[in-house]
Amino acid sequence: QLQFVESGGGLVQPGGSLRLSCAASRFTLGPGAIGWFRQAPGKEREAISCIMRIGQSSNYADSVKGRFTISKDNSKNTVYLQMNSLKPEDTGVYYCANAYWPTCRASSGTPWGQGTQVTVSS
Repeated sequence: QLQFVESGGGLVQPGGSLRLSCAASRFTLGPGAIGWFRQAPGKEREAISCIMRIGQSSNYADSVKGRFTISKDNSKNTVYLQMNSLKPEDTGVYYCANAYWPTCRASSGTPWGQGTQVTVSS
């Protein structure tokens, strides 16, 4: 079973930065992209970014575009999310999973991991 392990979350002040990592067992199976998702307190999980497994094409939700950057290292089976200019509304649990291109939506019934907590607060 394909597994994803998220790390890098923490507590940061507004305007600060964090870099999340997503280690995957394999990138060559499943939908065409790997995505980052987040679930804020009391809200639904939302897709925020994804990157193609082959090539470097990427998409972002409007709420994070210009502030977040997704990247990957195929040799390490790892996807990163550099988060700059963080806002309190970025607070939530961040997950990575296979994603469809170009919508960045997760497949139905995707096995979500534990995620990593990001808290933006002063």
